[in-house]
Amino acid sequence: MFDFNEDKPKEECGVFGIYSPDQEVARLTYYGLYALQHRGQESAGIAVSDGHHIDLHKGMGLVSEVFSDCIVESLKGKMAIGHVRYSTTGSSLVANAQPLVVHYQKGMMALAHNGNLTNAVELREELGKNGAVFQTTIDSEVIINLITRYRRESIEDALVKTMLDLRGAYALVILAEDKLFGLRDPHGVRPLCIGRIGERYCLASESCALDTIGAEFIRDVEPGEIVVIDEEGLHTFMGLTKTERASCAFEYIYFARPDSTIDQLNVAESRRRMGIELARECPIDADLVIAVPDSGTASALGYATALGIPFGEGLIKNRYVGRTFIQPTQAMREVGVRLKLNANTSVLKDKRVVMIDDSIVRGTTSCKLVEMVKKAGAKEVHFLISSPPVAHPCYYGIDTAEREKLIANQLDIEGIRKFIGADSLHYISEEGLLRALDTHAVCLACFNGRYPITISNLDGGKNNFETRYSCG
Repeated sequence: MFDFNEDKPKEECGVFGIYSPDQEVARLTYYGLYALQHRGQESAGIAVSDGHHIDLHKGMGLVSEVFSDCIVESLKGKMAIGHVRYSTTGSSLVANAQPLVVHYQKGMMALAHNGNLTNAVELREELGKNGAVFQTTIDSEVIINLITRYRRESIEDALVKTMLDLRGAYALVILAEDKLFGLRDPHGVRPLCIGRIGERYCLASESCALDTIGAEFIRDVEPGEIVVIDEEGLHTFMGLTKTERASCAFEYIYFARPDSTIDQLNVAESRRRMGIELARECPIDADLVIAVPDSGTASALGYATALGIPFGEGLIKNRYVGRTFIQPTQAMREVGVRLKLNANTSVLKDKRVVMIDDSIVRGTTSCKLVEMVKKAGAKEVHFLISSPPVAHPCYYGIDTAEREKLIANQLDIEGIRKFIGADSLHYISEEGLLRALDTHAVCLACFNGRYPITISNLDGGKNNFETRYSCG
């Protein structure tokens, strides 16, 4: 089977949290997760607390598949957290779905995590030697074990001590006692923001989730910051001194919804700027600019506007195709990508076309798209990419291919051009991407191999890492 999304990097998950005793927190969390569904389609869960007891419901599938109206109605409390998840191969189990809930000496705790720890194996081995028992294969359980181990005095102190032990990328929402907590790693790799709904507060991976529930966006959680939301309102303190900021560049390039704002930069605007930078770096004499929808659309519009070339809908997306579909015969397999995208012949015929996409990972999808556009009658197809070549795997919470399966790790740009069949191929430069983002405080490790957080025990490559450090 050919899956159009298989040739894209995949986000690990999205998190949401709310403290609002006067509202239906489970229902608001459900809506928040619905808005974050693009960040993970494998499992979903909601944990609700009345300040003493935590109720949990989670399962495999989309938010709408896991939660019926009756289930949402049954989850009563004054605060809640939720999670949508995409996992790496081999860890697609309901036991690994989140939030995680534990009973410990001080009561109950629930945790939802977006990101990857890079020292999870060492921490798990140390905790195991001290008697910890693990029920899952995810690094999120390491975090909750550390918190409960340190929980001798205040929960705030336990969180600070836990952050000192953690290495890697994490955005966390936690229910403990009568408080909701939000934490972000000191590099700020994974996003987390704060919203206000009425006189109460909430947390989300992206601001689009705040918009969905009618909450006002307040600000992003700072790298290394701990946010505390309780009956007294909102207060924060620094758990760790923030170090070199390294927000994930792929949030802007591909993952985040275009209507989200992350670290003070709107995603749609950043993508438009990428298109303008592509126009500056690689102006092409063409008749038409088209996008690979949806993440390539803003860049294509920016490129077309900058050069005064018409923009057209050359590829039409079928928005009613689910996550998976069965292709029992070879003939059906060859339909493949056309079930997701179809070329608009009336727009493409006899045109010199610039086609803009967000990235090339393996190259298999790009081949089919170029072939499709040429079969629709395009005279030329120039393929432009709004990210630099993805030549290195990510270890901070994005599922990219293993190094040897990344086409930019195996071929130069001319080799990739020949492989996908385009008349020309151009990637935005790292400098152009940084200009578009108007910052140097982003992680570019998947492009240049310069990892801002130490990676240990990588013998055997990414596959070995993800088997041992199963993603949260």
